[in-house]
Amino acid sequence: MATNLARLLSDATATHGDRPALKFDHEVIAYETLGERAARVAGLLAERGVGPGDPVGIMLPNVPYFAPVYYGILRAGGVVVPMNVLLKQREVRFYLADSQAKLLFVWHEFADAARAGGAEAGTEVITVTPGEFDHLLAGAPPRLADAPREPSDTAVILYTSGTTGTPKGAELTHENLLENSRRGVTELIDQTEHDVSLGALPLFHSFGQTSCMNAAVRAGACVTLMPRFDPGNALEIIERDKVTILHGVPTMFHALLNHPERERHDVSSIRVCISGGSAMPVEVMRAFEEASGCVILEGYGLSETSPVASFNHMHRERKPGSIGTPIDGVEMTIVDDEDNELPPGEVGEIVIRGHNVMKGYHNQPEATAEAMKGGWFHTGDLARVDEDGYFFIVDRKKDMIIRGGYNVYPREIEEVLYEHPAVLEGAVLAVPDATLGEEVGACVVLRPGADASAHDIQTFVKDRVAAYKYPRHIWFADALPKGATGKILRREIHVPAFDLRTAPAG
Repeated sequence: MATNLARLLSDATATHGDRPALKFDHEVIAYETLGERAARVAGLLAERGVGPGDPVGIMLPNVPYFAPVYYGILRAGGVVVPMNVLLKQREVRFYLADSQAKLLFVWHEFADAARAGGAEAGTEVITVTPGEFDHLLAGAPPRLADAPREPSDTAVILYTSGTTGTPKGAELTHENLLENSRRGVTELIDQTEHDVSLGALPLFHSFGQTSCMNAAVRAGACVTLMPRFDPGNALEIIERDKVTILHGVPTMFHALLNHPERERHDVSSIRVCISGGSAMPVEVMRAFEEASGCVILEGYGLSETSPVASFNHMHRERKPGSIGTPIDGVEMTIVDDEDNELPPGEVGEIVIRGHNVMKGYHNQPEATAEAMKGGWFHTGDLARVDEDGYFFIVDRKKDMIIRGGYNVYPREIEEVLYEHPAVLEGAVLAVPDATLGEEVGACVVLRPGADASAHDIQTFVKDRVAAYKYPRHIWFADALPKGATGKILRREIHVPAFDLRTAPAG
């Protein structure tokens, strides 16, 4: 049976046309207007030769243009390739070339890196500048119906990385994302057209995309947008727009809780908070709930699982420190290194199967086969499950760093470190951070006779990767610890006693 993720907007436009879909400062965009803009984006794409199955990049912050471009690509039958607006030229080139994107929409403030990367990848770039882009859309013929797609067709390619440092595009289908927005969010939190969600999570990320935007559109609810999270501004928006659903990563809740003017703002409209991205400290959860009077529901998922896999459900017992139980239609279990299921209480790897699991990694059949051994997606995350079926994350099997909810993959940063002429070898690892949870650190060995400061190396990396990825802590060693095969042993690297109470310089 043909379907299309874009039907979320088509249905909402038909049912809730005059209701607010988006708010941005004092601008209010109704569903009818959002639907019309998406239809013109689809028409514009058709004029540019984009057809069913063609990937199209979207490199926009949380502004009112994101949703119409996203749903417009889908209405045209295209495949959305969301991209972090902070990506540099080399990263843009890879994403576009690997996905074979025919076109890229980019916010005007980030256009230089996008144009340069697009030129190298052979991808047409459309700059989204307020006013100019509206004029461009006004001249495009609207496409009035969603292109029919099969449930198993790819709707979105979300790029993630593994310990190899090579980004992999997780292909999420129309069915993956339709079902995950329904079973993983709207039904789970009883979301209706009367709800208002704070859109502070990046919409180019799976968490913000599914849990905030797609879920809200499915319910005919409103999203009030924040291009960049600021706790003071967030408190003002919550009070002004009577936000009822607050999506965030733990560092956001921590920042709101500790803002000096928090008590001056009325946040009583919030009825539920959704936390994900990294583990929520129990004390932060308790303190925030006490201060705000709302409940925090913590969940778990990955880009490859659309992303929601488990959740602390509203109408069941909630266990602080737990990522809850699998959502409807999803199975999770704990296995050992031989994929044998482990009993409650024992630590092993989380594996998942269900409607939310990706169809595979784009053009990487071997990586797909490895991740999907035995028909279960292997997460690389270590956890235990209790007698009631609640899961508790213990550690990450992979070396990934989660910096304020953003994933940083050590191998990717190490590749850049090795490009510095003074660096002999280096290892990137997590440094505990009181605000972000984890900060990016790098232990570096210089070449004999070479001279470079920590600032020199930090600047070199900063110029080549997105701003959240470069190491804030850099220290030097005479050599790095290695195993019998010559592999660097990160766990044996000594981390200096940085002042972890304050953000590092740089």
